[in-house]
Amino acid sequence: MDGVSDATAPFALAEAAAKELVRRVGERPDVAVVLGSGWRAAAGALGAPALDFPMTELPGFMKPTVQGHGGSLLFLPLGSHRVLVMAGRSHLYEGRTPSQVVHAVRTAVIAGARVVVLTNAAGSLHPALRPGELVLVRDHINLTGVSPLTGAEPPPGYGARFVDLTDLYAIRLRQVAGSVVAQARNGTASWDHGLAEGVYAGLPGPNYETPAEVAMLRALGADLVGMSTVLEAIAARHLGAAVLGLSLVTNLAAGVSDRPLDHAEVLAAGAAAVPRIGQFFAELLPKL
Repeated sequence: MDGVSDATAPFALAEAAAKELVRRVGERPDVAVVLGSGWRAAAGALGAPALDFPMTELPGFMKPTVQGHGGSLLFLPLGSHRVLVMAGRSHLYEGRTPSQVVHAVRTAVIAGARVVVLTNAAGSLHPALRPGELVLVRDHINLTGVSPLTGAEPPPGYGARFVDLTDLYAIRLRQVAGSVVAQARNGTASWDHGLAEGVYAGLPGPNYETPAEVAMLRALGADLVGMSTVLEAIAARHLGAAVLGLSLVTNLAAGVSDRPLDHAEVLAAGAAAVPRIGQFFAELLPKL
């Protein structure tokens, strides 16, 4: 079904994948987590998964081609939640279509997830947001030029494609994340770092931005820039899920710093932050 123009086919494919996922797992997830570049090791803080298998074993899933995206699905109980962790994602710059990029998120929501946590590695557009810092996505600017809802009207039961994105990154979930920080200050949680909020600009990549483009993004009101998340967030919200976005700042964008940019630096920054973000995940996810 690669490259299909009929919008009903991607939803049918996600339904088939969701059915197989529930069969394999034996129950429905209620929280889904997509791990971005450098985030994979943080999943270890959540405990041993009840199930861990390659995502390519489900219909429509493709193995990620990007270093730092392992391509596995993990299922584990966490507090009262049943959490599906997707260790790896597809990107437009891999030659994927918008429907292929959001297939994993659509599958998770159709399978039962009512909360979707989207993580990513991001470049900072402001010197105050330093590498290693975790930032809540308050809103996004989609500069990919595409939408997962383009094409024919979605099939019956999925709602109109003209979805409202006013509260795309749910205020309620951001408040929950903020409460983890507040509890740490009161000594009832171990996470003791601040948690800024920012606007994420999503570009198609794979090249990094020029200094002029970074200046443009800052003028548009963006705080972070990356090559994922925006299409998945739209697809999840269209299906009625609440979305939480988390960016790990891995580098200062072009022009903000004189340092040259490379993907190895992004992965290294993610590896250095693993103990902290894993700890944060372990305290946050049971509260969602």
